[in-house]
Amino acid sequence: MKLQTIICSTRPGRIGPSIAHWFNSLVNDQGTFSSELVDLAEFKLPVYDEANHPRMQKYEHEHTKAWSASVNKADAYVFVIPEYNFCPPPSFTNALNYVYNEWNYKPCGFVSYGGVSGGLRSAQVAKQLVTTLKMMPMVEGVMVQMPWEKLDDQRNFLPAEHHTGSANAMLDEMAKWATALKSLR
Repeated sequence: MKLQTIICSTRPGRIGPSIAHWFNSLVNDQGTFSSELVDLAEFKLPVYDEANHPRMQKYEHEHTKAWSASVNKADAYVFVIPEYNFCPPPSFTNALNYVYNEWNYKPCGFVSYGGVSGGLRSAQVAKQLVTTLKMMPMVEGVMVQMPWEKLDDQRNFLPAEHHTGSANAMLDEMAKWATALKSLR
């Protein structure tokens, strides 16, 4: 099964790639999924600019076609998501809105990060959004508090034992859901 680890922050100086690289490696080492690292910043999606509703899949722009192809090839997603003002970043919401059918009947999980809340509020709001795309958000998740305190000199994320344990629990659940939901696609 294919999983995409999606870096949701697109701002300069972001910490998301450090956390996402750790998680993506953990997934591939665990072996339940084959994980691909996807960076929203590389797609350069403007604020939604398609004339037709995404459900129709009549995409006019190359950036939309590229995003659609990327999303479509995965069986599950993990969003590495920061918390901005108690919410997910606008880049996350915009990326979700670009396509519709490509997300349907697939599980997703969240590796959230931020201050003392570890991005938990962002993940809670994001879970509501993904259900409107017929995705199944996992109850399990990974919460990273104060991630800037968990970076080495090369900006590599140094997870604590509870990060790894939470990630493995989430992946185990996602595998069950990905297998079950595949028959609906």
